Amino acid sequence: MAIPASAPSKAPSVPRLVRLENAFPYLLLIPATIALLAVSVFPLYQGIEASFTKWVFGRPVGSAGFTNYYNVFTDQTFWDSMWTTVRFVTIVLVLETVLGLALALLVHRELRFVRVFRMSIIAPMTVAPVAVGVIWRLMYSSDTGIVDPLFVALGLPAPEVLSHPETAFWGLVIVDTWEWTPLLFLLALAGLQSLPQEPLEAAAVDGAGPFRVLFEHTIPLLMPVLAVGIVLRLIDAIGTFDQIFRPGAK
Repeated sequence: MAIPASAPSKAPSVPRLVRLENAFPYLLLIPATIALLAVSVFPLYQGIEASFTKWVFGRPVGSAGFTNYYNVFTDQTFWDSMWTTVRFVTIVLVLETVLGLALALLVHRELRFVRVFRMSIIAPMTVAPVAVGVIWRLMYSSDTGIVDPLFVALGLPAPEVLSHPETAFWGLVIVDTWEWTPLLFLLALAGLQSLPQEPLEAAAVDGAGPFRVLFEHTIPLLMPVLAVGIVLRLIDAIGTFDQIFRPGAK
């Protein structure tokens, strides 16, 4: 009489294990996705909903349709603000990119005290934007600031930066350039240190001068890195607020 063989224990099939393994990375993204929805998508939805709502003394009283948008796009103050933003973003992007690249080229070589120089360049970026706004507001102040007395000491008329819209605009450009040029500097310096040296050495052997090597080889090779920095600064410069806002101002 034959003895029946015991039934083999059931094990997960190979395709099922493969499917679980492939899905595991996506499961790890669930917490980050929930956080993104909570801090980004949901506020965006609320903002869009509020834009179609009629408000009276800060309270919603009904639907406004496209009236809010019509009022904004027909308001000259809005278009003046847009033009000011475009001017500001364009000027600071150009200044910060050129200065950041120039400083990176300057300290790329190992010179005396170059590490101290690098740290001094990076230092402004470590200060909180709110603190930067307060510090520079005090420096620009006509009563307690050091900018006006410095100009007077040099025999120049006091600029009174905060007294006129145009001088205040250029004062803000200086503040933003001082604070965020280090970001472009760091990216450009990292890009310079990672560039392949063979094309640059070959161009020098062929008789190309320093400026030709710079504009025909170094800068084109750095463009991907500079493009990342420009995009980051573009996004941040459009939303500049901390340096401008003055608590309690009417």
